[in-house]
Amino acid sequence: MNVLVAGGTGFIGTNLCRELRDRGHDVTALAREPNPDSVPEGVATVVGDVSAYDSIVETVAAHDAVVNLVALSPLFEPPSGTSHEEVHLRGTENLIRAAEDGGVIRFVQMSNLSADPDSELAYFRTKGKAENVVRESDLEWTIFCPSVVFGEGDEFIGFTKLLTTPYVTALPGGGENPFQPIWVEDLAAMMADAVEDDRHVGKRYQIGGPEVLTMKQVTELAYEAEGRPVTVLPIPMAMAKLGGILAGPVPFVPFGPDQIRSLKIDNTVADNDVTAFGRTKDDLRTLEDYLGLSGSGSGSESSPSSHQSEAA
Repeated sequence: MNVLVAGGTGFIGTNLCRELRDRGHDVTALAREPNPDSVPEGVATVVGDVSAYDSIVETVAAHDAVVNLVALSPLFEPPSGTSHEEVHLRGTENLIRAAEDGGVIRFVQMSNLSADPDSELAYFRTKGKAENVVRESDLEWTIFCPSVVFGEGDEFIGFTKLLTTPYVTALPGGGENPFQPIWVEDLAAMMADAVEDDRHVGKRYQIGGPEVLTMKQVTELAYEAEGRPVTVLPIPMAMAKLGGILAGPVPFVPFGPDQIRSLKIDNTVADNDVTAFGRTKDDLRTLEDYLGLSGSGSGSESSPSSHQSEAA
């Protein structure tokens, strides 16, 4: 198949492009300013901005399937001059329109576990509205809603370190908010399955990793991997919210009130849809294994890296 990965030069995108290429597909990564060196060998790049329909319409029409990974980070304030509405909602509308007009067959959408068109938080609200756009299309669609994603080039571990310090640190609510981290290569393999297999058409999948970890536990693991202990002290959530409001307008502070409020959200799955792809939790790689802290988990050895945005 000829597959277009919008946002294919980002963190998840490069892993998905590699997986699709290894399965024998012709893969093109679309981004506003693509760097050919940022994608796996054998993957083509093309310039396009999903918020500008005319810049993508011809490119989209040349493909059998489109995967939409373009997103602003939920962990940081949007860059100046853009918005969640423009990128998540208008971008999805443009890709769907171009795909329908261009005869594309399959469309895979990256969403979020907490996506909700009625959410008070802009990231989750626009992701929820974008899901509705995909559902109402005439395409063979599949929607993925993962928990946080980790792996080489991620931003989850980087954000954790940005929010904390080694030895002694403080977290809103003591860092008791839960996550179910999924390894990027496990997620990419499932998304590639959805591109190829008719059984996944019309499905919305909630995807989590093999274990539930709190922010406190993730912080402890991140510093343990560096050989540095950490003691986590609680900050009352009300005080954290106030800090986020005060810091929001400050240009060198990368997160604001929405990011603080999002720390209250349960980012875990009730029923893990990895089973729809023939996988169980024992097949998935753990965060501990990725960080080199245990011998359990699946996948090849890899070393964690510093913060890098997944937006494209």
